[in-house]
Amino acid sequence: MQYKTLEYKVEEKILTLSLNRPEQMNAFTVDMAGELVDAFNRASDDDDVSVIVVTGKGRAFCAGMDLTREGNVFGLDESQQPSVEDMQNTFNIPGVSDTGGMVNLSIYECKKPVIAAINGAAVGVGATMLAAMDIRLASQKARIGFVFEKIGITPEACSSWFLPRIVGLSQALEWVYTGDIIDADTAKEAGFVRSVHAPEDLLEAAYELARKITGKSQVAITLARQMMLRLSAAPHPRDAHNVDSLAIFYTSQVDGKEGVKSFLEKRDPEFTSKSSTDMPSFYPWWK
Repeated sequence: MQYKTLEYKVEEKILTLSLNRPEQMNAFTVDMAGELVDAFNRASDDDDVSVIVVTGKGRAFCAGMDLTREGNVFGLDESQQPSVEDMQNTFNIPGVSDTGGMVNLSIYECKKPVIAAINGAAVGVGATMLAAMDIRLASQKARIGFVFEKIGITPEACSSWFLPRIVGLSQALEWVYTGDIIDADTAKEAGFVRSVHAPEDLLEAAYELARKITGKSQVAITLARQMMLRLSAAPHPRDAHNVDSLAIFYTSQVDGKEGVKSFLEKRDPEFTSKSSTDMPSFYPWWK
């Protein structure tokens, strides 16, 4: 697929996925949402991709929804009257399902780790999109804002699930209630970002972290990612024990043996299992 709003570039097992509407500060559109979903789904089963780094072209990460379009700027069909039951029974209702939410669900389902390199302004959906990513690094120029209440709407993109898990319920509520614009250091203090970097050092810092992951077993990383995301919200530790047991049981038989052998031989491992074809039979356990 050729993208109009994104740049998709793979080098050394790292996909750099860049929001690419720099003249509009990478403002989010319905088209961008569809392309992001496609890109995350594509990378999920691409054996040439072990890690995804997401950033923005130009001076912004994402300035939120493009509010210049005619009619309902969120692309919603006001002729419909959806209910909770409708949402529960249908995965995607065109004109109703939140497009940012569909993006974040595709990140959640992705088999590959996702690192955010926040190069500038990240507000509205630009901020909530970050909450679904695994690790966030920020430029000193980054500014983050959950600004929905300022224009009379509510947070979206599944952020009511993701954000409190990262910064805690009280901090999440304060940021949403006030709509304050948060600088990079404040975001770091709250645990929303891992580290803050000079603008010229940001991407290299993200790649340095990504390189620590690229040599690992794709199957083991995929399992670890989904185990942490899903089991941290499970009702009982027994749920984690059940999946942990199966994960170790199967990973120990191929890449695990290579890992032990390479350790004893004092060399780098050469893992061969691929997340596209070699996931164990119990995966995905939640379906």
